[in-house]
Amino acid sequence: MSLSNILGTAVSGLAASQAGIKSVSNNIANIGTPGYARERVSLATGVTQGRINGVVIGEPTRIADRFLEQTVYLRAGDMGRAEVTANYMDRLQSFLGAPGAESGVPARLDAISASAIALTSGRSAPQNAASFVAEVQDAIGSLRQLDDDIQVLRGDVESEVGYSIETVNDLLERIHGLNATVAQLRGLGRSAGGAEDQRMSALEELSGLMKVSIREQPDGRVNIDAANGAVLLDGRLRQLSYPSPGDGVAQPTYPVIDIRFTNEAGEPTTATGEKLDSSAIGGKLGGLLDLRDRALPEFSDQLGSLFGGLAETLNSVSNSGTAVPPPTRLDGRPTGLIGGDRLGFTGQATFAVTDKSGILVASTRVDFDALGPLATIDDAIAAINGGLAGNASVALQDGRLSFVATSGSNGVAVAQGDPPSARAGNGFSHYFGLNDVVRSESATLVAPGFVAGDPHGFGAGQSAQLVLRDATGRSLATTTLTGSVGPTMGDLVTELGQSQLAQFGSFALDDRGRIAFTPSPGASGALLSIPTDSTDRFGTGVSFTALTGLTGSASGLNEAGVRSDVLASADRLPLSRLRTDAAVGESALGGADTRVAGALVEALGKPIDFGKAGSATIERFSSLLMGRAGTQAARAQDMLVDAAARRDDAINRRDSFSGVNLDEELSQMVVLQNSYSAAARVMTTATQMYDTLLDMVR
Repeated sequence: MSLSNILGTAVSGLAASQAGIKSVSNNIANIGTPGYARERVSLATGVTQGRINGVVIGEPTRIADRFLEQTVYLRAGDMGRAEVTANYMDRLQSFLGAPGAESGVPARLDAISASAIALTSGRSAPQNAASFVAEVQDAIGSLRQLDDDIQVLRGDVESEVGYSIETVNDLLERIHGLNATVAQLRGLGRSAGGAEDQRMSALEELSGLMKVSIREQPDGRVNIDAANGAVLLDGRLRQLSYPSPGDGVAQPTYPVIDIRFTNEAGEPTTATGEKLDSSAIGGKLGGLLDLRDRALPEFSDQLGSLFGGLAETLNSVSNSGTAVPPPTRLDGRPTGLIGGDRLGFTGQATFAVTDKSGILVASTRVDFDALGPLATIDDAIAAINGGLAGNASVALQDGRLSFVATSGSNGVAVAQGDPPSARAGNGFSHYFGLNDVVRSESATLVAPGFVAGDPHGFGAGQSAQLVLRDATGRSLATTTLTGSVGPTMGDLVTELGQSQLAQFGSFALDDRGRIAFTPSPGASGALLSIPTDSTDRFGTGVSFTALTGLTGSASGLNEAGVRSDVLASADRLPLSRLRTDAAVGESALGGADTRVAGALVEALGKPIDFGKAGSATIERFSSLLMGRAGTQAARAQDMLVDAAARRDDAINRRDSFSGVNLDEELSQMVVLQNSYSAAARVMTTATQMYDTLLDMVR
């Protein structure tokens, strides 16, 4: 080997040591920088004409393990979802209050039972009646406030969905730009470590927002797919498009998230045809969609069912009694029925007129069975009015029944007969809500008692949209019910059975005349909602949603309260029962009657029909509802702890491999210094040899 080759080799060794020392120094300088992966200089043996000729110095390479980084991305997605779910479930739990709290819903329901027991001591204590009315109003107020709080939560979730989508779009744009930088630097043979570190940090943040699959390409770029397989980034940038109103309020339904191509300015253009429509996308965004579309609506739906059961229980008893003195008129709630509808009542009911002291003026007992199977509501009204002989009148207008005394000095009352009147298990007065304690102007508060042959009453152009979502909140099927198959309730069931919803369950009229949906085994946990409904049965103002009981959200809770006259004066509480055996001129009402109060206590302890939610006592149903929410909140916290531990472990493993270890870098520095010294000695020796040769020539 010539001296020039020796010197060249030594110089390359010095340069290699200097490059290594520079890389180590850079590593030490970035020891605390998040997302930084250490680098090492790439060295190769130099060969010239088949002979070794020093060292070839390459660009520093980034030390990272692709599998460990992918694991961090996966764990970050789980962490993002668990964190947002735990936060919102904790907020929901705070609205419910601590177990046993006096302001909690279970305590408010218990207070109703306690005040009902106090009523059985007699009506001589007006404060007992006032206390009962106040407890009922407080309980309804607590339920309504809780429902309002849930809607606020849904609004907050919706706002956060919008913010998260904006962040995702920013990250996709940033990663797209870093992709170009990495590809360019690699194409030029230069180090792309800095850009790759920035891209890794962006990918980790993105994976926390939504679960993604990342595939590295030969040129150094990365392609990104969503969990459902939708392409988010390849050689062409895409953006998420979500037409959110941005006001952060709960909506009946929400648009899906579209994926769109972008132009050169990064602005969304044409749709790719792929969508993100359920919590299956994972990450924080998936958790938000699950809360918005499944968890919170499901709780609100159950809350509506609880109110519906409470209202039906209280009203069923109050409608068996009357106030003393009886009111001049009784006005019912919306029913959706018209005079030509099938009567549908069996049994008997007594309609009476008394003076203010309770002396019977007139009465009539109507046997609904005797009216015949083809009798209509108008037939029953005619029988009642005929029996009262002008002392009072019953009328049905816009689906509301009224019972009015002809003389302002008289009052009216209704009592059950033997056998008692019933339609879908509701007495005549109860079905029409003549003596309700609890009212809601947007709900019927009773099962409708329809049969297949009853008309549905849809007007021209009226329709109802039904959406079925699976347990993840993803829309399984949507249909618009128009009543086009035929004019009857049975035809509506047939139309639903022919819709896309029928792939995931079956529809039928239940024994109380409601339309029931039974999900198939493969769609267990599916939730049915009716986001839009323009139907109005025969112009009565009552919609398909309110009549069918398909969703608890149609319970009327948002407008519910104790009937206004009872709330204003507790002595209007119907706690007496009409004596159906009294003759005209005899006393038909007694002021010390406690039978209705006793019936209230008994009814509040009995299992009742909550429709699609099953049968249970009010206490058990409310306990299960609140307990389920508490269990879900506790489970969400446990999942957060587990997800955080798994994510931290994945980060530690990644950083242990690619992070900077000071001891390792210092030992590497010693090696490089020794290498530098060795190359310097070779140069010194070669120089001395060269000088010796020159001296010999001289």
